[in-house]
Amino acid sequence: MLHGKTVAVVIPAYQEAQQILKVLAPLPDFVDRIVVVDDCSSDGTSEVVLRYMEDNPSAGVPLVGQRGDPRTSRMLPADVLSPDPEHNRIVLLRNRSNGGVGAAVARGYVWCRDHRLDCVAVMNGDAQMDPQELESICSPVVQEGVDYVKGNRLIHRSAWLVIPKVRYIGNSVLSLLTKIASGYWRISDTQTGYTAISRKALNAIRLENVYKSYGMPNDILVKLNISYCSIREIEIRPLYNVGEQSKMKIIKVIPRISWLLIKSFFKRLYIKYLFRDFHPLFILYHFAFLLIIMDIPILWKLLATTFCGGSYSISLMILFAILTISGFQSLLFAMWMDILDNERLYK
Repeated sequence: MLHGKTVAVVIPAYQEAQQILKVLAPLPDFVDRIVVVDDCSSDGTSEVVLRYMEDNPSAGVPLVGQRGDPRTSRMLPADVLSPDPEHNRIVLLRNRSNGGVGAAVARGYVWCRDHRLDCVAVMNGDAQMDPQELESICSPVVQEGVDYVKGNRLIHRSAWLVIPKVRYIGNSVLSLLTKIASGYWRISDTQTGYTAISRKALNAIRLENVYKSYGMPNDILVKLNISYCSIREIEIRPLYNVGEQSKMKIIKVIPRISWLLIKSFFKRLYIKYLFRDFHPLFILYHFAFLLIIMDIPILWKLLATTFCGGSYSISLMILFAILTISGFQSLLFAMWMDILDNERLYK
């Protein structure tokens, strides 16, 4: 326990037989449950975990269970491989088919939620997250009532030197898009999986709908914002070249996550600012998009005229200027109102 609250760590693992013990062994004693979710690995990841459990038998604190949410029956099926999951400190779950890192985390979240754990952290199975920083990640949740805490590698002084440049730039781009989509405008490292979430937040979001692949952290942020969950970022040390093998294809991942964020942005607008509680920024955003869309054919015509050596119509130039200025002005005002409305969610 940490400050009288139960703590669990969910470890999504896929093909991590060589790395998983580097994550399990150094976990601090205050962790009550370690939930390893093997995403249908073929390299013996589950067998490594089971052998470690045999060599290091330990019991977790008694937990109070609750009835499972029937909606989670739509999640990817998984098997419990631990001999006594209600009492073992390490709980091993194995997805029956490979679903992606998001599916593995969601499965672990469900187990922790159903057993009423107070704080649930996530540490990937590739040993790129320092267990010594786990207490600083979990403390805001158990001591101050923060709903969601994210590690931030980008603000660490070694970030530019340690993180591969392609990943650094890609992370920064996706973080900018996620600010707009999620409404959490202060966050700056959205792609890190080193997080901690409260039981209240787990009960507030639909875990069966969590994005199943690498866009999971972005999707979680949108869901949390719609549910008015508070958030905080904690500086963490970036770890690379510790034996991990990246399974993420940057060229494929960025377009998929970008499309996810576009859809999530409009989902947040409609659910949070129209259906649940109307806010003027809903109109401002849509007015800005309308003006910008109307501006596109005029811009195209002006460019075509320029390249063909024709003359401009004064009225067309005035219309273009009015639409451009009004569109971007409305967009900036909408963003400003969005920022102000979400200030209350930072702790």
